[in-house]
Amino acid sequence: MNDRAGRRRARRLAIGTAVVLALAGMNGPWLYRFGTAKYHQYQINKPEYKAENGKWEIVDFPEEYRQNTIHAALLRTGKVLLVAGSGNNQDNFDAKKFDTRIWDPVKGTIKKVPTPKDLFCTGHTQLANGNLLIAGGTKRYEKLKGDVTKAGGLMIVHNENPDQPITLPAGTKFTGKENGRTFVSRDPVVVERATKVFDKQTGQFLRNDPGLGRIYVEAQKSGAKYETGTQDNYRIQGLTGTDARNTYGIAQKLALDKKDFQGIRDAFEFDPVAEKYIKVDPMKEARWYPTLTTLSDGKVLSVSGLDDIGQLVPGKNEVFDPKTKKWTYLPTVRQFPTYPALFLLQNGKVFYSGSNAGYGPDNVGRVPGIWDVDTNKFTKIPGLSDANRMETSGTVLLPPAQDEKFMVIGGGGVGESALSSNRTRIVDTKADSPKFVDGPTLEKGTRYPQASILPDDSVLVSGGSEDYRGRGDSNILQARLYHPDTNTFTSVADPLVGRNYHSGSLLLPDGRVMFFGSDSLYGDKANTKPGVFEQRIEIYTPPYLYRDSRPSLSGGPQTIARGASGTFTSPQASVIKKVRLIRPSASTHVTDVDQRSIELKFTVSGDKVKVTVPGNKNLVQSGWYMLFVDDDQGTPSKAQWVRVP
Repeated sequence: MNDRAGRRRARRLAIGTAVVLALAGMNGPWLYRFGTAKYHQYQINKPEYKAENGKWEIVDFPEEYRQNTIHAALLRTGKVLLVAGSGNNQDNFDAKKFDTRIWDPVKGTIKKVPTPKDLFCTGHTQLANGNLLIAGGTKRYEKLKGDVTKAGGLMIVHNENPDQPITLPAGTKFTGKENGRTFVSRDPVVVERATKVFDKQTGQFLRNDPGLGRIYVEAQKSGAKYETGTQDNYRIQGLTGTDARNTYGIAQKLALDKKDFQGIRDAFEFDPVAEKYIKVDPMKEARWYPTLTTLSDGKVLSVSGLDDIGQLVPGKNEVFDPKTKKWTYLPTVRQFPTYPALFLLQNGKVFYSGSNAGYGPDNVGRVPGIWDVDTNKFTKIPGLSDANRMETSGTVLLPPAQDEKFMVIGGGGVGESALSSNRTRIVDTKADSPKFVDGPTLEKGTRYPQASILPDDSVLVSGGSEDYRGRGDSNILQARLYHPDTNTFTSVADPLVGRNYHSGSLLLPDGRVMFFGSDSLYGDKANTKPGVFEQRIEIYTPPYLYRDSRPSLSGGPQTIARGASGTFTSPQASVIKKVRLIRPSASTHVTDVDQRSIELKFTVSGDKVKVTVPGNKNLVQSGWYMLFVDDDQGTPSKAQWVRVP
């Protein structure tokens, strides 16, 4: 009976195939493509195909919940925070329409969350208490050349008074001594007092180094005739006496050139239980496109970004103390491009891979190395291939984190360059003399690659585009798994949705990977049709979830201190081969410095699995983690949430 049924099924498939081919021959390529597409769907849904390649599925939110997601973070509740702010849409910005969603990937529920500021292009990182720290965002959208009607730019205000700072209100007027033109400030500025400089040997007073303030100014009236072409000193109207003598402005060209985005100082913690933003002390510097990285002492470093006048923050970095909720400047200066990839190492220093996402001079802060934040010493790391194609590259700390090997993936030329790299580069930062070596190459030059660590120690690398923001219809619909143990890629199922600028990915507690966003500049190969922001969420289910069974994990403590152990229950304990502690992601602009997978030592007794957390506070930073166990086939359990105090 079963044989007859099998023969009937085979005969039906053969007849169906013959009909499709016959119709294709009679009616041309449309039916052929239709038949090919249907056959492709049949192939990729076969159990044996999914067991080898995994599967992609689109999650299409109801229309009223869709948004231009720019940032995403996995919360300790298992839900995903999706932040758009104004979503790279100036109409939203002008209307103060700022969006955030919380999505529960298990229940499928979506919730709108009031968003207090434009958190478009903010920075974020996971805190020890399970909250997400969010700092920076958008004060003003860029103005392209041609849209700028009033000449303007950066004014450096000098204060030569060593006794006190001076505050200039918004609306302060600056008049050039040579050009005679008057410009007006848009915001208030505090100019610190001058510093007295003495001879180190004799103690003799030498000079006052003026305090400096930076402010955006623009002409009082529209038109090219108010532009200036050269540097000039500017008298500040309204000041008298010693203030007038000690305080003045210096500006280079003030023109109708493009004006970049401007940042904000605002900072918040997002509480995943209350599901709301909580305002904390604002940063010292306004920042748009900053990176936040947790340091050895648990404080959070905020680096780079465009400031409140659209200039790259001049190396003035600062730290947030989660206990006091206050920000303080670092005592020394170091400058990076925006969204630099900065990772805490086990020795307490910070690794900079050279990856970044955009703004800044091409000769400032682009060389990779190891930064001692305490002393400000920076040790360069040689050997980086395609060093001029590091913008929009991705960097991932390869599992297990104890090995301290990093992979840098793809990247492109500075700014809107069409250059892209198909390289991967690997560096062992624990080596006596670290240097980059090339890993396996990608099939195509790739900007904006997404990389997510999986619980079986592989890394899913997917998406990106060959050109800037997907220009020329250059999205790459490919995915592959990188295997650190063999230093090889294996191809897996192709994603359904192209992802480039403003996209990201993160690992979910059930072992799947979520992808969001994409902001193509154009929507066609000829670059004539404006691009449309990709609002669909896509989920990749890896091959390991199409096996016959997976281990389970239950019980055990919710809190395990560094150096301490906890015991969990698993009916499959006898076949457990790996235990991994994975920090949840906070992803944006090809930057996710939070994700790391830590190897845990373990013992098995009956159905009990006893795991031990390493003692190094720089390896295992305080906070919430996903605890996975893998069986002898490499199949992971669903995660248990564990807090490391």
